[in-house]
Amino acid sequence: MRIDECVYSRGSAADSISDEALAEAFIGALKAIGPRHRVLALPPDGTRNHAKAGVLLKAAFDFYGDSLAAVMPALGTHRPMSDSAVSAMFPGVPLGLFRPHDWRRDVVELGRVPEDFVRQVSEGLCTFDWPAQVNRLVVSGGFDLVLSLGQVVPHEVVGMANYTKNLFVGVGGKDGIDRSHWIGAAYGIERTLGRVETPVRAVLDYAQERFASAVPLLYALTVVGPDGSGGDATRGLFVGAGSSAFRKAAALSAEVNIEYLAKPAGKVVVYLDPESFKSTWLGNKAIYRTRLAIADGGELLVLAPGIDSFGEDKAIDETIRDYGYCGVEQARALVESGELAGDLAGAAHLAHGSTDGRFSVTYAAGGLSRAEIEDVGYDWADCHEALARYSPGRLADGWNVVEGEEIFFVRNPALGLWATRERFGAS
Repeated sequence: MRIDECVYSRGSAADSISDEALAEAFIGALKAIGPRHRVLALPPDGTRNHAKAGVLLKAAFDFYGDSLAAVMPALGTHRPMSDSAVSAMFPGVPLGLFRPHDWRRDVVELGRVPEDFVRQVSEGLCTFDWPAQVNRLVVSGGFDLVLSLGQVVPHEVVGMANYTKNLFVGVGGKDGIDRSHWIGAAYGIERTLGRVETPVRAVLDYAQERFASAVPLLYALTVVGPDGSGGDATRGLFVGAGSSAFRKAAALSAEVNIEYLAKPAGKVVVYLDPESFKSTWLGNKAIYRTRLAIADGGELLVLAPGIDSFGEDKAIDETIRDYGYCGVEQARALVESGELAGDLAGAAHLAHGSTDGRFSVTYAAGGLSRAEIEDVGYDWADCHEALARYSPGRLADGWNVVEGEEIFFVRNPALGLWATRERFGAS
C-alpha cells in the first residue's frame, strides 16, 4: 500500500496536544497506512529529548508489537546512548530492540547528487558531488516500513531540522555528513537558520527523491514550543511520506519556535542542561540559536556545567583543539589548502562556532579548564560563580535584570531560535 504524502496533520501555535492524544493520533495514522510486518524506527537521540519521540516510539511499539523489529537512534556524529539513557528517553520499549549507528563504518551509498546540482543550490560555493549514505540496516533489513520520528525546529546546517536530514545525516555516513555540513557553513549560518528552503535541504530532498524511493518511509514530525511557564507543549503532529507533512510542520515551527526580540540584546545568557550537553559540538547551539539576537559588540555567556569536551568523538575533539573556532574565512582556507579537506564537518563546526568578531562568547564549562577554553578562542568564566550569579532557577525566560545588569536568558537553546526581525530578515 502506497503511503500518502500527508497522512495526518494537526497543529497551531495555540494548540496543546497531550501525550495521550499524541499517541492516539499517531496510532490512527499507523492504522491508516495499512498492515506492516517488519518495522524499523529511527527516533532522535538523547540530545533531542524534547521531541516527544519517546511517546511516539512507545505508541508504535504498542501498535506493532513484535513487528517492530529494530530501533536505531539517529545519532549522526553524536556519542552512542547508554542503556540508562535509552530507558529514560524511551520507557516501555525493550532495550533489545535498539541498534547502534556507526557513522564512520556501517553505511552504504545509495547514489550521488551531481556536482552541478550542488554548485547550483550553493550559489557556486561548493564544487563537489554529494554521496547519499545511510546505515546499511535501512536498506538490507527487509523492512516494509521505516518510521522516522522527530521534531522540526530551526537548525544551523539545514535550516529546519528533521525530515530527510534524519535519514541522510541522522543515520548517514561520514562523507555525506561532512559535505552537508560544509555546504551549510559555506552558504552561511545566518541565512540558513530557520529557513525551509536551503542548499542542504535541496540536496537531501534530491537524494530522497532519486535514490531512496524504494525505502518505505513514513515521517512523524512534532512541533514543540514553550508553554509559557518554563516547560514545553506539543503544538503539532504531522505524519506522511513526503514533503507536504514536513513543510506544514516547518511553517508551524517558524511560528512557534522563532522568538523575535524588539531590540538586540547586549548580553545573552544561555543554560545548557548537563544531561543533554556534554561537548561544545552540541553546546554551541547556544551560539547558533541566539546569534541573530545579539547586538554588535555584545556578549554571550554560556552556562555549561556538563561540558567536558569539545568534540563528540576523539577525531573531532582534536580538530577543534588544533584549530580553534577560527571563523568561516579561515575554515575555508584550511579546506582549500587541503589541511581540513578530509574533515569538512569539523571545518564547518569551526566556522559555525565563531562569531567572526561580531560579539564575544564566554564559556562557563564545568569540565574544561580556563586554558582549554581560551585556546579555542572563547573567553572563560568560573562555572560555579557564573551559576551562582545567573541561577537558572531564579531567572525568567527572556529579559531579566541581575544586579543592575540587563540580560536576555535562554533556558534551552535546542527548542528555538532567537532573533531581531531586522537581522533575521537581512541575513
